[in-house]
Amino acid sequence: MHITLLALDWTLFIDKVILIVIILGLSLVIAMYETWAERKVAALMQDRRGPNRAGPGGLLQPLADGLKLFMKEEIVPGSSNRLLFILGPGLAMLTAMMTSAVVPWSSYLEVGGRHFDLQVADVNIGILYVFGVVSMGVYGVMIGGWASNNKFSLLAAVRGASQIISYELAMGLSIISLLMITGSLSLRTIVQEQQNTHYYILYQPVGFLIFLVCSFAECNRTPFDLSEADNELNMGFHLEYSSMKLGFYLFSEYVNVFISSAVMATLYFGGYDIPFVDDAALAQHWGQNPVAILQAVCFFAKIVCFIFFFIWVRWTIPRFRYDQLMKLGWKMLIPLAILNMLVTGFLILLRHH
Repeated sequence: MHITLLALDWTLFIDKVILIVIILGLSLVIAMYETWAERKVAALMQDRRGPNRAGPGGLLQPLADGLKLFMKEEIVPGSSNRLLFILGPGLAMLTAMMTSAVVPWSSYLEVGGRHFDLQVADVNIGILYVFGVVSMGVYGVMIGGWASNNKFSLLAAVRGASQIISYELAMGLSIISLLMITGSLSLRTIVQEQQNTHYYILYQPVGFLIFLVCSFAECNRTPFDLSEADNELNMGFHLEYSSMKLGFYLFSEYVNVFISSAVMATLYFGGYDIPFVDDAALAQHWGQNPVAILQAVCFFAKIVCFIFFFIWVRWTIPRFRYDQLMKLGWKMLIPLAILNMLVTGFLILLRHH
């Protein structure tokens, strides 16, 4: 009996390791090609060609950029704190990747008579885990700016940290309204609830807008890229970084965009649910595995729409002034999130009575 349980545990462990490797690899590839898509969309909006030399349509440009970063000379300033200087970009990249662990990428596969969940960990506090990991991202920014021993880098890091903390509060409050409806912190449960009713964007449009704006600020994306304001801060908190350490900082932004898109699609747009289709009935007709693959494709289509929106906004809206950014976070989004929470609670109370 003991040997059988041990074998089952090892099987589960190997399954999860394989899934983790696939998700991490996919996240890195998608982040790579976000850089290509960013330049192509920018070129389209500005009537330019964009990358078109490396590979057909410039498709090999991300590989060329990665190779360039690996081959560049690595410089560590003599006056910097070497340990923290190395730790900063590593922490930024680590926190960006860890969030993917609780995202349900599809329902499940049936492999050799076994039930294979396409989610690394279905913890019952999934949203709290996401917020806990995301909040650690501020340390990557702050450590990198401080360890560089450069006043411009430190000022950018302080601005970035203040921005992230400000918008995390509004984001957390917007999620409370959603949790009052779902009654669960598990991302898979939230997806299943939306399969049985309607997508939560219909119940929480204000909460979604607040979450969306805060996601831009969390990812340091325009118009909230005040920690990288070149004309004010000479490139920002990663000014002293070069080679792949700089690549980690730049890459972590695109991974964050991908994961933020996945979380928003999960919370407000049904996650892997196929719109206008009864997934259970489809699984009975087609079989579970084809439906699980179709659900994953549908989920990634939703993510791509969000990524395009991130890119579109970058090349459409100008950067805020820093005082405007802080005013929006503290004086507008936080009160609006609290008001949305109170209204949601009142409506739920009315419905129950």
